[in-house]
Amino acid sequence: MTTIQAIFFDQDGVIIDTERDGHRVSFNETFREFGFDFAWDVDEYHALLQVAGGKERMKHYWQTKGFGKPLAPDEVDDLIARMHKRKTALFIEMVESGRLPLRPGVRRFMQEAVAAGLRLGVCTTSNEKAAHAIAYQILKDIPFEFVLAGDVVEKKKPAPDIYNLGLAKTGLTPDQVFVVEDSRNGVLAGKAAGMRVLATTNVYTEKEDLSPAEIIVSCLGDPDGEKAILRKGPPEVVRDGVVHVAAVVEALGG
Repeated sequence: MTTIQAIFFDQDGVIIDTERDGHRVSFNETFREFGFDFAWDVDEYHALLQVAGGKERMKHYWQTKGFGKPLAPDEVDDLIARMHKRKTALFIEMVESGRLPLRPGVRRFMQEAVAAGLRLGVCTTSNEKAAHAIAYQILKDIPFEFVLAGDVVEKKKPAPDIYNLGLAKTGLTPDQVFVVEDSRNGVLAGKAAGMRVLATTNVYTEKEDLSPAEIIVSCLGDPDGEKAILRKGPPEVVRDGVVHVAAVVEALGG
């Protein structure tokens, strides 16, 4: 079996638990600023997360429920683009202010990967500015080889395009990489690209069908913080509540 040489990370819900208290809040603040009187509650946003991409999410909502006031179809795309730009700025402010902490074990796991000589990349449907704020500011000590985000590919997850692009950038084959994801769409994207997947669940994805992933855990775990719970995979992957890179590499790639 080929040895694992790289890890590709999703961002939202994997690196930072951004969805419920980050993106959702930023969307709602944007709607208010633009004069709309609706807001996405926690459950509704969970359903909307099945649509990959923020602009796509807003357009889906407009198509199915409307924005509460009449809009001509030919003005919707421009409006959504302007709202998404503002929403991204609000979200980046939240990230840079430190209001959204890293998920348990993420920095430690990445540091272990770097120490083991693995190459790291980020593959996310999040806006590029938001992705860069997280990767190059909050995680500035981690030498990412690339950060792929936003509209860098035409088809978003569950299509495999962004992971295929990551493979092209590294020159690696699918069996040399594993993916860290949190959602069904993300897991399906990684699998469609031919890679193995480690899934870390969160409040929005813990009830999704993540069974195509080879390993499923509640989080990566910290020795002095929240502990990981193994939901699928070899028992040796989680030791004392912590997921270590070496154990995952052994389980997935030898």
